Amino acid sequence: MRSVNIPYDARLDHLRAGAALLVFLYHTFHVLYGHWQPYPHAFLAGWLTEGHSGVGLFFVLSGFLFTRIAQAAPAIRWGAFMKNRLLRIFPLFVVMFVVATSIGRDEFRPADLLYLLTSNLGNAPTSNSFMTGAAWTISIEFSFYMLFPFLARFALQYGIGWLARLILLWLLLRCGAYFFSAQSTHMYYSTLLGRFDQFLVGMAAALVARRVPMLREQRLHGIWCVVAAALVVALLGLLARHASYQLPQPKQPIWAVWGLVEALMWSGVIVAYTSWRGAVEGALDRFLRMIGESSYSLYLWHGIVLYLFAKCAGVAFEAVNWRIGMCAAIVVLLPLCLLVARLSYTTIERPWLLMRSRYH
Repeated sequence: MRSVNIPYDARLDHLRAGAALLVFLYHTFHVLYGHWQPYPHAFLAGWLTEGHSGVGLFFVLSGFLFTRIAQAAPAIRWGAFMKNRLLRIFPLFVVMFVVATSIGRDEFRPADLLYLLTSNLGNAPTSNSFMTGAAWTISIEFSFYMLFPFLARFALQYGIGWLARLILLWLLLRCGAYFFSAQSTHMYYSTLLGRFDQFLVGMAAALVARRVPMLREQRLHGIWCVVAAALVVALLGLLARHASYQLPQPKQPIWAVWGLVEALMWSGVIVAYTSWRGAVEGALDRFLRMIGESSYSLYLWHGIVLYLFAKCAGVAFEAVNWRIGMCAAIVVLLPLCLLVARLSYTTIERPWLLMRSRYH
């Protein structure tokens, strides 16, 4: 997706594509095979069974990208910034909200309209159906957007130390909240309390990448990308083995700090990849750019396509080895999801995106 405020960086679209595909694979696996159960023995497949971590990558990317914009144009006007953000996320989100409230029309209350801004708190309409369930992240993003122009100003003025102190204070709040919530794992996973520090870590990563000459000049050896990817596999494997989000226990101590660990993990991937001195070229580059450009549509639409697919053909996959079945499902499902996402992007998103303006 091209910003009107900074030069286009294809690598950020590649990373968006990776985040969207990770969530897609996670949902596909659990809808067809995993059935939302933990898989502690699948260490090397933890990236798949705990692929919800792609959401964390999206959040860290947001902090990273917007801080890059702030570094290029420190005087961000709040109104212009919010206008662009609304044009970016609300048209498609409103479509999903209408679908969700239509499905639950018999239980709809006028106060449910407030969920347009708090889509994942309480008995949210969008969370009552797998078709629209992914929309819970939108209110988290929107809350960050409202604060970002101020956060950017303070971070650029006071430096990375200010961000580090804010992250530590937030960590204290996270740890304290553990003792007050009976469903602390879900609380950390799906609220601003559990996600705000991920945006902050993304912001800090952008400051580091700008200030270290080797990173700023994109001179990192490709081995660092391999190391970062291996760390993702290892940490998500450990999460699957010891503290899976799918565990029936709703209160797992590690989740008090997991959001911060996850953010540091993904910031390593972002910094390593955006500072890599090599390049992805040719058909793979074009493919990843296309997915990255329509990643928001892919993220919000894939649940509907997957749900319909499971209803029509899910039974046929139950008797097939999950590895073979997943490959077959991906061959069918991914092109369908990408087609729907592209139609959504060009029809619903892009006309609004063309109305964006500069932030300063």
